Amino acid sequence: MPARARLALLLALAIASACERASEPAREAQAAPSAPPAAAEFVGAERCAACHAAEAARWRGSQHDLAMQEAHAEAVLGDFDGARFTHFGVTSTFSAKDGRFFVNTEGPDGAPADFEIAYTFGVAPLQQYLVRLEPGRLQALTVAWDARPADAGGQRWFSLHPGERTPPGDVLHWTGFAQRWNVQCAECHSTELVKGFELARGAYATRWAELDVACEACHGPGSRHVAWAETGPAAGADPALGVRFPARARWVFEPERPIARREEPLAAHVEVEACAPCHARRSTLREGRRPEEAFLDTHRPALLEPGLYEADGQMRDEVYTWGSFVQSRMYAAGVTCSDCHDPHSLALRADGNALCGECHQPEVFDVEAHHRHRPGSAGAACVSCHLPARTYMEVDTRHDHSFRVPRPDLSVALGTPNACTDCHTKRPAQWAADAVARWFPHGRSGTPHYATALDAGRRALSGAAGAIAALAADTAEPALVRATALSLLDPRAPETGAALARGLADADALVRLGAVEGAAALEPDKRLAALLPRLDDPRLAVRVDAARALAEVPPSLWQPADRARLAAALAEYRSVLALNADRPESHVGLALLALAAGDPEAARRAYEQALALAPWFVPAYVNLADLERMLGRDAAGEAWLRRALEVGPELAEPRHALGLWLIRAGRLDEAETELALAAERAPENARFALAHALTVEARGDRTRARALLEAAVARHPGDPDLAAALGELRIGRD
Repeated sequence: MPARARLALLLALAIASACERASEPAREAQAAPSAPPAAAEFVGAERCAACHAAEAARWRGSQHDLAMQEAHAEAVLGDFDGARFTHFGVTSTFSAKDGRFFVNTEGPDGAPADFEIAYTFGVAPLQQYLVRLEPGRLQALTVAWDARPADAGGQRWFSLHPGERTPPGDVLHWTGFAQRWNVQCAECHSTELVKGFELARGAYATRWAELDVACEACHGPGSRHVAWAETGPAAGADPALGVRFPARARWVFEPERPIARREEPLAAHVEVEACAPCHARRSTLREGRRPEEAFLDTHRPALLEPGLYEADGQMRDEVYTWGSFVQSRMYAAGVTCSDCHDPHSLALRADGNALCGECHQPEVFDVEAHHRHRPGSAGAACVSCHLPARTYMEVDTRHDHSFRVPRPDLSVALGTPNACTDCHTKRPAQWAADAVARWFPHGRSGTPHYATALDAGRRALSGAAGAIAALAADTAEPALVRATALSLLDPRAPETGAALARGLADADALVRLGAVEGAAALEPDKRLAALLPRLDDPRLAVRVDAARALAEVPPSLWQPADRARLAAALAEYRSVLALNADRPESHVGLALLALAAGDPEAARRAYEQALALAPWFVPAYVNLADLERMLGRDAAGEAWLRRALEVGPELAEPRHALGLWLIRAGRLDEAETELALAAERAPENARFALAHALTVEARGDRTRARALLEAAVARHPGDPDLAAALGELRIGRD
C-alpha cells in the first residue's frame, strides 16, 4: 500500500493495546490501585540520581536518556560539515556555525531556506533532527542520519521515503502532519508531556517535565518519595512512588522439564502495563498517565487489524512490541520486560543464546538437533527462528516478540510470513513446511492455530462466525487474539449474540474492548441491550468505545435514566476528541456525534474543521458528500468526492462513493468505471465487488456481471449478499 494510503487509513482508525487477567470486571475495578495524591510532583532525574547512583549510571547514555536532546556537538551524530543529500531533485545541505546546526532544504512554500536544528531525536540506528516552526510546532526532517557503522552501511544521510517524492503540502513532507513531533512522537520521547494544542489559534504550547525518557516516566512523580527519604525512617513507612515494580523473578528448572518456571506466580503484569503506552500501537485517551494506572484507562490499543498484523498475529506494520509480546507463551507464563532487558540501560541481560539459556536448557535447545543449523551460525541463533525481524524506517530492525514457533505450514495455507523463508528467500514455503514436519513429526506443525479463524473472519469465509466465536470463548488463547475475534463477528450470524454477550462480560478489559467493537455493528435495539452495561465499565477505553457505538441509537429506544449514563460516557469521549483536536479524525468524530444529535450544520462545521487542519484527509471529503445527500443536496456531493480523488487518487473508498453518486445521477457508464477501479484497488472489500457487479448488470451485461459475482464469491465465500446476488442473477437468466 502506498505510504499516503497507509497514513489515510491509519488516521481513519482509532487504534491502541493491553492485557490483564482478573476474575471479573468488578474485581478488576476493585483491584486497580488508586492514583497518587495530586501533591506528587516531578523532581527530575538528577534528584533521583543522588540516592540511586547505580541505576542512574546505567540509564545515562541509554536510548531512553538520549531519546531527545538539545542540538549540541556531543548530541549531533550526523555530518554537518557541508554534507549534501539529493532526493527527487531536492538537495539538503547540512552545516554548522558557532556551535549551532543548520539544514538548507525545501521549506513549506517549496523554496529552499535555512532552518536551524533545535533537537536531535533518537540515537541508534538512526538519528532524526527537529526543526522549530511556528506556531509552536517541531517538525522532524525526513532526511535522517544512518548512525550504524560504515561497514554496516551507515554513516550517511538517507531518506525515510526513498521511493517517492513528497512535495510541500503532502502529509509526508517534513513540514507536514506525519512529521509533527507534537502529535506523532513527543509523548514517548519525553517525560510528563502536555501537548498544549489550542484549536482557536491552531498553535501548540507543548511542555514537558524532562526532555528525555527519565526516571519518573516509569516510576511516576517523585516528590513524596524524596520528602520521605530526606525526613528518614522516623517519618513512618515509605510512601514510595505510585507504582511498586516486583523484584526480578527467579526462574527454576524442575526434573524432566527443560523450560524453567517462575518460582512465584506473577500476580499482575504491572511492569508490562507501565511499558505498554510507548511500546504499543495505540491512541491516547488522556494525558498525565501514571505508571500504576491501567493501560486501557489512558490509551486505546490496536487489535490485530489487517495491515497492522498478519492473520497469525505477526507484526506487519510499525506496531512496536507490546502487541506481539502479549500473544506469547512467555507473557502467559509471567515473563516481563525486565527478565530479558535491564530496565535502566535497556541492554539485554546476556548475549546471544545465553539469554534464552537462562530459562531454556541449552543442552536441549541450543543444539543442532533442535535448531537444525550449524552451531555458531546465524541460523542457530534463537532469535532467528523465534523472534523474526522486520525493518522499519529503512534501517531500524525490530524483532517480533511473540516468541512463536515457525509455522511455514500456515504460510502455505494463509500466506503469512515464516522465519524459515525469511532467510531462505529462494525457497518456497512448502519446502520449509515439509522440512519442519520431517524434523518434528510430533511438533506444532499442522496443529490448530488461531490464524485460521482470524483469516476466515477477515475474509468473511463460510463458517467463519462459528470459528471465531469459538476462538473468542477460548480462555487459553491470548486476550488480544480473543478481542480481535470478537471484533470480527458478523452481526448477522446466529453465533454472534451469545459470543458477544460472553465477551462483554469477560474479566479482561481488552476482551471487552474487542466485544464492544463487534457489538457496534448490531442493529440499534440489540446494540443498546448489549452495550448499555459497558457505559459503566471500569476502563475508560471500553466506556468511550461503548459511548461512540451507542450515540447513534435512536432516542426512542432509551430510558431516561440510561440517557444520563450515555451523556456521562459521551462527555468522556468528547474529552478524548478535545485532547486530540489537532488530528482530523477527532473532528470527524465530533461531526458524527452532531449528526446523531440531529445537528447537521454542526456536523458540517466539524468536517470543514477537519479539512482546515488536514486538507489531505480523505474521509472528511467522503463524509461531507454523504452529508449533502442526507440534506437533499446530492448534486453538491460530486465536488467533494472529486476533491477527495485529487488528494488520494489511489484510494478505493472515494472511488466507490463517487461511483454510487454517479448511479444516483443516472450516469451509469461513468459509474461503472469508478466502481471497477474501487473493486480492483480493494479486492478484500466484498461491498465494492457487489456494487461493481450490480452496475454492470444494470447496464445490461448479465454475462459479465455473473462472472464478476462468481469471482467475488470465490474471494468471499461466506458473504451472504454476494451469494444472494449471484443466485438471483442465475435465476433471472434461467
